[in-house]
Formats: sequence, C-alpha cells, structure tokens
Amino acid sequence: MRGSILRKLAGESAIYGLSTVLARFINFLFVPIYTTMLSTGSYGIATEFLAYIAILQVILTLGLETGCFNFASKNSEPNKVFSNALVTVGALSAIFFLALALFSGEISVWMGYKGYGQIIIFIGSILAIDSFTAILFARLRFQNKAYKFAMFKTIKILSETAFNFILFFGVPAFFKTHPDSILAEFISLTPDFTYIIFAIFLSGIVSLLIFIPDIVALRFSFDKRLWREMMLYSLPLMIAGLPGIINDTIDRPLFRFFTPEGLEWNSELGIFQAGVKIAVLMSLFIQMFRYAAEPYFFKRAGGEKSKEEYAMVMEHFTAFTMLVFLGLTLFIDVIALIIGKDFRAGMDIVPVMLMSYVILGMNFNVSMWYKLSGKTKYAIYITAAALPVTLAINMIFMPLYSYHAAAWAHLASYSVMFILSVFMGRKHYPVPYNWRRIFLFVFSGVALYLISIPFSEVQPLLRYSIHTILITIFILIYLKVEKINIWRLKS
Repeated sequence: MRGSILRKLAGESAIYGLSTVLARFINFLFVPIYTTMLSTGSYGIATEFLAYIAILQVILTLGLETGCFNFASKNSEPNKVFSNALVTVGALSAIFFLALALFSGEISVWMGYKGYGQIIIFIGSILAIDSFTAILFARLRFQNKAYKFAMFKTIKILSETAFNFILFFGVPAFFKTHPDSILAEFISLTPDFTYIIFAIFLSGIVSLLIFIPDIVALRFSFDKRLWREMMLYSLPLMIAGLPGIINDTIDRPLFRFFTPEGLEWNSELGIFQAGVKIAVLMSLFIQMFRYAAEPYFFKRAGGEKSKEEYAMVMEHFTAFTMLVFLGLTLFIDVIALIIGKDFRAGMDIVPVMLMSYVILGMNFNVSMWYKLSGKTKYAIYITAAALPVTLAINMIFMPLYSYHAAAWAHLASYSVMFILSVFMGRKHYPVPYNWRRIFLFVFSGVALYLISIPFSEVQPLLRYSIHTILITIFILIYLKVEKINIWRLKS
C-alpha cells in the first residue's frame, strides 16, 4: 500500500509541479538578469511591490480556493460552488482595481514614488486578474485536470518570460531611437523595477484570455445559502492566511524603517531578495507538493488508515526537503556565481532561509488537521501567534543586522507556527506521526551541514568530494531509518 500511495502522490505532484517547477526555475534564471541589469536599490523596490501583491491577493481570494475543495467535494453540483466563488472574487477584485486606478497618483506620492502612478494601476490589474484566475485554477485541480492546469500555468509563465526578454533586451534599444514612444508612459526609458511589474501585468492578461472558453462554458449562478456557508468556512482561512503571508513578506516594507543607519533600505532589500531567491528550489518543492497533497488529503479524509497515510507522507516529505537543503547549502559557492557581484553579500542567509522553508513545509502537513476537521478558526490563532515573533525580531534586530535579522525572523516565526500546529492537532485531530524519525532527518541534515563548514576553505576538488560524501550519508540514513525496499516500491 505504501508504494502505491507514494507513487500516486508523487505522480500528481510531478504533473501539477511541471508548471510550478518551470515558473520557479525561470524566475531563478532571471535572477542573474535582474542582479546584473538592475541596481540593488531598483531590485529592492520591485521586491517591495511584489510583497504588497502577495498580501493583497490573500485578501481578495477570501480563502475560497481551499473552501471550494471542501464544498465541491460534498456538493452534487460542484460547478455551483465555483460559480459562487468566481462571482464573489470577481466583484471584489473589480471594486479594488477601480479604487486603485482612481487614486493611483495619490498612492504613488504617499509611497514616495511620485510620477509612477501607472505602476499602481498595473498592481491593481495584476491583483484583480490573478485573484479571479486563482479560482479557475482551483477548479481545474478539483476536476483532476492536471495536464490542463499545467498547460495553462506554463502559457502564463512563458508569456511572462517572453515579455521580460523583450523589455530588458529589446525595449532599451527601441527607446534610443524612439524616446517619445507611447510605451514610455508605462515604463522607464532604461531598465528598472517598472519592467518587472509590467511583464507580470502583461502575462496576467494572457492568462485571463486563455480561460475565456472555461468562463463562457461555466453557467454562472449564485446560491445565497451556499455562499453563506462557504464564507463562514473560508473567511477564517483567509484571516489565518493573512498573518501567514505577512510573516512571509512584512520584512520587505520594514526595511524602509529599520535598515541600519547609513545604509539604503532599498539596496539592503535587494540584496536580501537575491539571497532568498537562491532558496527558491525549496519553496518550489513545497508548492508543488501542496498542489497535489491538498485535494488528496481532502479526498482521503475519513478513509480507513487515512491518518496513517498522512503520517507516512510527512516522513518522506521531511527527508526529501532536508536532502534539498543539503544539496543547496553544500554547493552554495557555485550557485552564488550566477548572482551579480553587488548582491553576493547576502548568500550567508541562504541556509537560514532554506531551513525556514523546511519548517514551513512541515507545518503545511501538520496543519491539515483544522482544514480536514472543519475547525478552521484555530488557523487564526496559530498564524497570528507567529506574527508578533516576526515583527519583534525584525524591529529589534534589523537596525543592527539588517537582512540577517529578516532571515532569522522567518525561521523563528515558522517554528512557532509548527509547534502550535503539532500540539493543537494532537488534541483535535491526532495523527500518528513518528516524530523520532522525522526529527532524525532534520537533525541529521543540519549536523551534516555543520560538519561541512570547516571544509569551506579547502581546495575545490576535495571540498566537493567531501560534500558529496555527506549527501550520500544522509541518503543512507534515510534508507536505513525507513527500511526502504526499493524493489517493493517498483512492484
């Protein structure tokens, strides 16, 4: 049974993850472009805007992505569930966009970006489109249309990639001969943060266009009673998700106010973001896993031995993320070469950010209890408890240690969420996790990384040989602890 379950989950993860892998990989590939063609300050400004987008999108989707999974799986007419969600999110997003468009000039001045009112309008458009299409993508996941999901995501990703290439490598030359072009009303004459935002905006338009057949085919209706039930279930998830996303992103705006004296906040933020981007492969796997695992967990809820399956998945998930942690940290000096020289000072935060993502992924597994049991109100308590930790560490230590404080704040806040999820889950929805094995994987990975540090100054061939041996040791520990029979998994 173990082999079939793992194969099924791994197979779905692979399909859903194709587009996610591609997105994060392409995003990763653009880091060398951004860090060589943009200043640290300009990259920092783009990072600040993207943080606001991430926070606001959680609000605009109202927790209805997960809410749709819950109600559609119990409703004989799942399309009615998604129709309710689309009408709700669509109306809210449209109102929000109009508000930003009307006051774009005032908002840009208030933020200190006078003359960049068009960027505020682009931000509003991105939020409206992405929030609406998020429900459409959730519908594809519920319908198990993994290949269509991956194809649509890929189209959006490739279009954003194309727009980035055109903007960064084609438009500057165009502006040299056409400085009065109408395009200059939307972006700067030379590459800066406006290019990144504009590319995302254009790819959002493409994403909405490819969904038009699905939108037309969907019979829109609005069920008031169903809507009330959906909102009662989903809003706590949104409120709970808000502290979560704030934990992820609040440090970006805080750079404005708590960067050490004598340093430019946007430059420090740009360096921090470059370091975070190196850890993208870890967050990539977690997102890929979540796409497949969330609907899978809901469908298996209440089934025989479902809790034993959740526990088993947690073990293998933890082992794999620690393997990724070792692979990236032990070869970080090679990976750092793709980053612009001005940004490489932030590479020492990568191990901390990677470990933060490991804890975050583990928390996703153990926090499924409140979604499966319908006790979503507890999500608010768990995520809200971590927010003061994030704020305190950043406000106290950022004026002293800059972006290093931001990295450690991530690790501390995710750890608080994880610990609370575990202890509350034991009471309300006990799952028989084998904590001895799970923490053995975590401690083994961290210990092997610490062992590698003294060898960081030896000549490269010896250093990489030692690092390869350390990774091999971790794999052997995993196989030994799990008593994996590779041949049984293949059968």
